[in-house]
Amino acid sequence: MERAHVTVGTGPVSFADVVDVARGGATVGLGQDAEEALARSRAVVEELAAGATPAYGISTGFGALATRHIPADRRAQLQRSLVRSHAAGSGPEVEREVVRALMLLRLSTLATGHTGIRPETARLIAGLLSAGITPVVHEHGSLGCSGDLAPLSHCALTLMGEGDVRDASGALVSASEALAAAGLAPVELAAKEGLALINGTDGMLGMLVLAIEDLRRLLRTADVAAAMSVEAQLGTDRVFAAELQAIRPHPGQARSAANLVALMADSAIVASHRGPDCNRVQDAYSLRCSPQVHGAARDTVEHAATVAGRELASAVDNPVVLPEEHRVESNGNFHGAPVAYVLDFLAIVAADVASISERRTDRFLDKARNHGLPPFLADDPGVDSGHMIAQYTQAAIVSELKRLANPASVDSIPSSAMQEDHVSMGWSAARKLRRSVDGLTRVVAVEVLTAARALDLREPLEPSPATGAVVRLLREAGVEGPGPDRHLSPEIETCVQLVQSGAVPAAAADVIGGLQ
Repeated sequence: MERAHVTVGTGPVSFADVVDVARGGATVGLGQDAEEALARSRAVVEELAAGATPAYGISTGFGALATRHIPADRRAQLQRSLVRSHAAGSGPEVEREVVRALMLLRLSTLATGHTGIRPETARLIAGLLSAGITPVVHEHGSLGCSGDLAPLSHCALTLMGEGDVRDASGALVSASEALAAAGLAPVELAAKEGLALINGTDGMLGMLVLAIEDLRRLLRTADVAAAMSVEAQLGTDRVFAAELQAIRPHPGQARSAANLVALMADSAIVASHRGPDCNRVQDAYSLRCSPQVHGAARDTVEHAATVAGRELASAVDNPVVLPEEHRVESNGNFHGAPVAYVLDFLAIVAADVASISERRTDRFLDKARNHGLPPFLADDPGVDSGHMIAQYTQAAIVSELKRLANPASVDSIPSSAMQEDHVSMGWSAARKLRRSVDGLTRVVAVEVLTAARALDLREPLEPSPATGAVVRLLREAGVEGPGPDRHLSPEIETCVQLVQSGAVPAAAADVIGGLQ
């Protein structure tokens, strides 16, 4: 299949562009407007570099060493030294999709014409992305201020033909070898280029964009799981009526409730307890309040998307080139606070949505609360344990998610001899959010697995067409229905893959014509 192509211009790249490049392997090129903007800003840098007046980042040292004027014959060494010394990451390799997102976003900032980098250097970043060459970036090394310094420096090192990379096949090779194999030549960094390559929030922003993409899908999936749970636990759908949501007009809540109504429509199980013989007054909070929790999560994700959109439209560098005014100015735009805050906020969302999902699951397993289902949904309770330990797995993950919900952005450790005395820790917030998203995926997958088993146990009553489609999806994927105990871990992993791929909400949406 032919890969997509993303052209980077002077305007912001889109969420879809980031996902296409990071996960889809899209090729990348520079637009003509970007080429022209790069040339204009580079002319300003070269004029200042030739002048007698020291200019930060062009003819001076960096950070706490900014007071030293660097003579012209030492400036190429200055740029090399900056990148080499700042490529100080440690720990496990960062995922390929994160590094590709980071590189695209750095290229997007460079293309605005506010960094002073040469066009050929920017083109090399596009070339690396198109060739599938991914610099080895390490887990630890960014404080989320002065940019994601160490991660971006490892990428800049590759442009110099140094360090290690993964080639398109995933093999670990030297940067010089990978560049040569792809027909690409390394660059010798000129004045300001080293600083322009490493001074951005691109790593944390890339992880934010990917997390938003994942959470939007997961929250639709959580609605499906909740509908299956309410239905199989003989709950009512009347609490999700549009007129009840309208009197508390949060948009996410309304969309989530509308999904639940559509997902449970025409269910024989729900219809079986609508009559006057039903003596239940209210369902438990984890069932009845699903739209309130899922809806608040949706609204929070959209707030984070607004912040991410602003950051995608930003040119984050220091100093920044203002070509129209023919000058370079220092600024604080590299501080990651705006991104760090919403990264932390989303970790709270992931923990709480997982928490309510686990509570819905647990109700299935308790014979005092599951309205006639066997204990633990076991085939022969006592001999069989059913889904008892699947809930343990959920509980262990939810406990970890609660720990991960503690914010990173409230911490700050001064660096650079107190020049950089307040930092955002946004990279750390992004790294833990990735673990949170993975955990939420697994928790929701266990709920889907358990609810599907419970719906089968309500036979001969039929579930709704939408939830029935999800049950069929699982069965066709090899997840068997109720029966004696069997190895459960592979079934959980199958459900995890179905949730990650978006197949669960897609199966339901195919029946009801879409989900909000």
